[in-house]
Amino acid sequence: MNKALLIIDVQNDYFSKGKCELYQPEFALAVIKKLLFYFRKQHLPVFYIQHIADQNASFFVENTNGVKLHPDLIPLDNEKVIIKHYPDSFFKTALQKELDKADISELVICGMMSHMCIDTTVRTASSLGYTNTLISDACTTKDLIWENEVIPAEVVHNVYMASLNQKFASVLNCQDYFNTL
Repeated sequence: MNKALLIIDVQNDYFSKGKCELYQPEFALAVIKKLLFYFRKQHLPVFYIQHIADQNASFFVENTNGVKLHPDLIPLDNEKVIIKHYPDSFFKTALQKELDKADISELVICGMMSHMCIDTTVRTASSLGYTNTLISDACTTKDLIWENEVIPAEVVHNVYMASLNQKFASVLNCQDYFNTL
């Protein structure tokens, strides 16, 4: 079973002074960097997902600094960057084709936002037959508002991790994932 790291939407607009700042993105980034270091050391494939929105969007607008991958995550020449325009990293992208070319059947998934692109991508990956491990502390989200009530980011994140666990992915924190290797 070949495994790959999938890093979703770790882009400048989600960080301080970005157009859609998330809850503690630097913490998630630090964990993602640990995963990236491990995958590179093991010579395992890494795929970056980069969301590019249209000119009318509020963030990830093409040709802005906010759309760029975070500068701490510079892809190596052998690492693929997959462009997407929808929350699902598989929808109208080259991701599945690239995973098939690399004979990948297991995904270790991390990135941003837990309630949107992480959730959608994990569910699709599961329906496509991939074995998924979602690294909970390598993901983050933001406060949401429903019926004039603020739902704190921590609650949003935990609800999505609990919803995805076992049905669509094995959800582990980074240390627990490393303990399984």
